[in-house]
Amino acid sequence: MSLQLRPLGDRVVVEPIEREETFAGGQLVLPETAKEKPQQGTVLAVGAGRKDDDGKRILMDVEVGQTVLFAKYAGTEVKIDNKKLLILKESDILAIVES
Repeated sequence: MSLQLRPLGDRVVVEPIEREETFAGGQLVLPETAKEKPQQGTVLAVGAGRKDDDGKRILMDVEVGQTVLFAKYAGTEVKIDNKKLLILKESDILAIVES
């Protein structure tokens, strides 16, 4: 699937990685409202970066395809093609997960 969304400035589009929330024997599944928000996701799109006071572009540190950790309540949630996505500022990203 080709994402038809281009973030502006220092924004990043991330698809949160949902963790399965089941307990002993797999009988109990937490409802969506009881789950904690995911804090890890895959970068789907990256903006060109912000501009400094002199108008020079500051390149982004993250790239498409990377797995990142982000602040718990960061970003704006959007739904595109029945997928929950987050649009974050690069400063909301805490770390890149390296394998």
